Amino acid sequence: MEPVTLTTDRLLLRTVGPDDTEAVYRAAQDPVTQRWISQFPSPYLREHAEAFTGQMVPDGWARDSMYTFGLFLPGEELTGMLGITMRALGVGEVGFWAVREHRGRGYVTEATLAAARWAFTNLSVDRLEWRAEVGNAASRAVAERAGFTVEGTLRSGVNNKGVRRDCWVASLLPSDLGLPSTAPYLPARG
Repeated sequence: MEPVTLTTDRLLLRTVGPDDTEAVYRAAQDPVTQRWISQFPSPYLREHAEAFTGQMVPDGWARDSMYTFGLFLPGEELTGMLGITMRALGVGEVGFWAVREHRGRGYVTEATLAAARWAFTNLSVDRLEWRAEVGNAASRAVAERAGFTVEGTLRSGVNNKGVRRDCWVASLLPSDLGLPSTAPYLPARG
């Protein structure tokens, strides 16, 4: 798929490329981001940012496997990143992080809602999952503000830099946003 651009009241969500390498590299130096994002090498080197913007992001779009958006203010200032990775037929997993200077302003929640609506209406996603290592309260707060339902804790559910850790898991369904699903949903009856 060709990359798409989404807009919200305050943000432009667009793919990142080589021109964004420096902004990604600078933002990724934050120790808090490196601590919680399991895919982030630590230390995060310029070559990691180059591979991310030059290969990983475009390859994900081309293969319809991962849809990555940079979250930008109208002046093109990077406020964070968000990706939807396809995990199974009709199931995507959202991941995100905020640039330190832009945390606490609701940008990532706003972007998560926009990306979820897009995934539900354009990718035939019927379930969007969010996972974060237990203790990442900021990420959990974003997911909950975006309407995700926390379903529980997966023991040894993530590998963060070679260490197995428990993680929270939550889901968002199209019906949570008032959207139709592409497949019927029959909830369990107790």
